Amino acid sequence: MLRFFTAGESHGKSLVVIVEGLPAGLEITKEEISGELARRRLGYGRGPRMRFEADELTLIAGIRHGRTLGSPVALEIANTEWPKWVEEMSPDPGRSQKILTQPRPGHAELVGMQKYGFDDARDILERASARETVARTAAGCLAKALLAKMGVSVLSHVVQLGGVSAGSAPRPLPEDLESIDESPVRCFDRTVEDAMVEEIKAAAKEGDSLGGAAEVLVYGTPIGLGSHVHWDRKLDGLIAQGIMSIQAIKAVSVGEGHVVSGLRGSEAHDSIRWDSDTESYVRDTLRAGGIEGGMSTGGLISVTAWMKPLSTLNRPVIKTVDVVTKEETVSFKERTDVTAVPAMGVVAEAMVALVLANEAQRKFGGDSVAEMLRNYESFKVHIHETPSASKG
Repeated sequence: MLRFFTAGESHGKSLVVIVEGLPAGLEITKEEISGELARRRLGYGRGPRMRFEADELTLIAGIRHGRTLGSPVALEIANTEWPKWVEEMSPDPGRSQKILTQPRPGHAELVGMQKYGFDDARDILERASARETVARTAAGCLAKALLAKMGVSVLSHVVQLGGVSAGSAPRPLPEDLESIDESPVRCFDRTVEDAMVEEIKAAAKEGDSLGGAAEVLVYGTPIGLGSHVHWDRKLDGLIAQGIMSIQAIKAVSVGEGHVVSGLRGSEAHDSIRWDSDTESYVRDTLRAGGIEGGMSTGGLISVTAWMKPLSTLNRPVIKTVDVVTKEETVSFKERTDVTAVPAMGVVAEAMVALVLANEAQRKFGGDSVAEMLRNYESFKVHIHETPSASKG
């Protein structure tokens, strides 16, 4: 079973991620992981930190000579700003001289302070910060590498930014990922790219923030990942949980779930046909998003993540309360982005990949990549024998 843990704070010395359950023999390099971390820094509207934060990666354990050993993999991403924060974020006993007492509405701070009994919002915000997603992105790179061995590709593209939505252009293919990343807003539909940029500029001018949505697409998913038997192993539920765990995500839509809920049953489902050329069952539409009954159908998976506008504004105007004086005030300003939607898509890719890699491990098992692939190839052969056997 594949799982991961992250540790670290936004302005702490580093972020650490441990990935457990990867099979032995998976080829991976520091350059591949660093490349994924760089993708997370993409996008017009990001804050100044993205221009100088290098995401300095160190492979700590579990990888030797460019391949996994089957033991837990440990990675560290250093914070290049740490020298500025040594005193403020020191683990040694002491007390900060800069207590933050005006929690930001929409952030974890007030309820976190109440839950843990803290009087300084920084005790909460440092861990609640989306900076933590750099560790998830690193873990997701390992998951993507494992899925790629089975011919699975994961990509994302922005479909809405603020009030601007992409049109009805065809969905991107795996080979379009480089083109998507070249877009300043990671949008595949170039006809709305300029409008999205202008939307960001307008919000930035007013010191405001923007939300939006990114669609994650998975090509080549094996049939039968997930389960209809166990509520906590339904694939759409697991993916939804993974994406909803990303900071500032407020909704998830599988396939056309946000649309089909208003249709009649005769219009809301994907018809099934037999393709004699590929000798497989095919669904020509994607209303269910490639998942039926909590299991992957073997077709394209489509999941859309919806992100709220960030709660930190460059012109703080949202009213809050000082937790010491109880007087009305405005929330403090921590460095922020105008929007993080383009980067969010990359993080959502990582979370979807981690869920699918875990379910693939559960389904096909194996202590090594070679053993797992043998099991997968055997499954592909026998799955198409099942309907014929049932006729007897």
